Amino acid sequence: MATSVLRAPARSCLRASPNSIAASSFSKSHNGSRYIPALSALARYYASKSFPPHTVVSMPALSPTMTAGNIGTWQKKAGDAIAPGDVLVEIETDKAQMDFEFQEDGVLAKILKDSGEKDVAVGNPIAVMVEEGADVSAFESFTLDDAGGEKAPPKDAPKEEAAESSEPPDSGSKTSPSALEKGKSEGQAAPEAQESESTGGRLEPSLDREPNASPSAKVLALERGVPIKQVKGTGPGGRVTKQDIEKYQPSSSTAPSASAADPSYEDIPASSMRKTIANRLVQSANQNPHYFVSATLSVTKLLKLRQALNASADGKYKLSVNDFLIKAAAVACKKIPAVNSSWRETGGQVVIRQHNTVDVSVAVATPIGLMTPIVKGVESLGLGSISAAVKDLGKRARDGKLKPEEYQGGTFTISNMGMNAAVERFTAVINPPQAGILAVGTTRKVAVPSTSEDGNGVEWDDQIVVTGSFDHKVIDGAVGGEWIQEFKKVVENPLEMML
Repeated sequence: MATSVLRAPARSCLRASPNSIAASSFSKSHNGSRYIPALSALARYYASKSFPPHTVVSMPALSPTMTAGNIGTWQKKAGDAIAPGDVLVEIETDKAQMDFEFQEDGVLAKILKDSGEKDVAVGNPIAVMVEEGADVSAFESFTLDDAGGEKAPPKDAPKEEAAESSEPPDSGSKTSPSALEKGKSEGQAAPEAQESESTGGRLEPSLDREPNASPSAKVLALERGVPIKQVKGTGPGGRVTKQDIEKYQPSSSTAPSASAADPSYEDIPASSMRKTIANRLVQSANQNPHYFVSATLSVTKLLKLRQALNASADGKYKLSVNDFLIKAAAVACKKIPAVNSSWRETGGQVVIRQHNTVDVSVAVATPIGLMTPIVKGVESLGLGSISAAVKDLGKRARDGKLKPEEYQGGTFTISNMGMNAAVERFTAVINPPQAGILAVGTTRKVAVPSTSEDGNGVEWDDQIVVTGSFDHKVIDGAVGGEWIQEFKKVVENPLEMML
């Protein structure tokens, strides 16, 4: 359900004959969780026609399922020197915007695929590099044919856009890539792909459709009503910064003019991230029979405990209400383990996988869509550790710097809209392959009856409304009710979560 900006290093180059090019691939790192482009991301040429020795940079495979990518913004232009670790170009896959880092010294001699090129197959040439001191002008006439030509992206296998959003390929769930491929091998007919009508215009990646601006600049532009696409960026690569928005002065030519011929709407192309979110939610709604259980919780004691802990923290931490709710959810999941489970199809059998640890996915709104970074092993973490993890993951999610293993998986999700005072309650869609998600509304002061020595009266109580969405395939209605009961008990007696 989520997306990120990753940095993928190009490791080295292969030596090849003048008329050959190495196909791009990927390999797993030693920890088995991160994919990096293999050595064949580059191919060495020595005497192609009359060109000096050079290196052809090909489109790398930046994820296990990537077969093609879109060319985003080039961070270097022809003639620029490149040092190890420099970002050469931004590449958009079906799930993420990734910085393609270069790991060799050299000079960019020619760009073969301009920004906006769409569906460039893995292994196709995208640029030419030469060593420092080489004659860059000799490559002005260099073409794709001189680099060995290009191949078309595969059309026989549709993109599995949903594969990377919240679960690894080997998760065993019905929505994982391996399950989808298995269904195809067993003869399940896949819907025939239909091409949409083309406008004849140049295809652009979401990097070009979306303004190249920092998240803080986007927020400020929205607050001030500044047309961010008309602001000239002064940051790296033409990025619009917060200072650019503050200095923006509208010109007379940009003043809005009414015209009867102007359309009353604007069609905004869906980004790969938005398509992935849509696919995942449709799959969840269609494949997971949702039912909902709501409860009103008193958080007066919790707020007092939070205030006391923050007052004695000496700046070491600052706990939020959500930190307590994440811990309470983990306590409830350990007491009602059926909720900490998922529906799996593996080895030809259907199983309900009950997890031994509680990994809580926390919904985070980012400028490019909703993401669910995971706080792992919450049952063994203290409130301070949970708070630090949530802040770190949330910041990197908004900056687009999460690693796939930090948002794929999880055993339970919390979506908290309590910061919006207008949202009293809401229901959330289950995040596959999980079987439960908790939606949290805002805190309200409610007058409740009380009895004292002076007689009957009322007192003010801080309350929130929570709604659990459960997958009926995995969790029966009575079990969902028991989980809400345990969660309510822990929240209303917050000292229990500290035992």
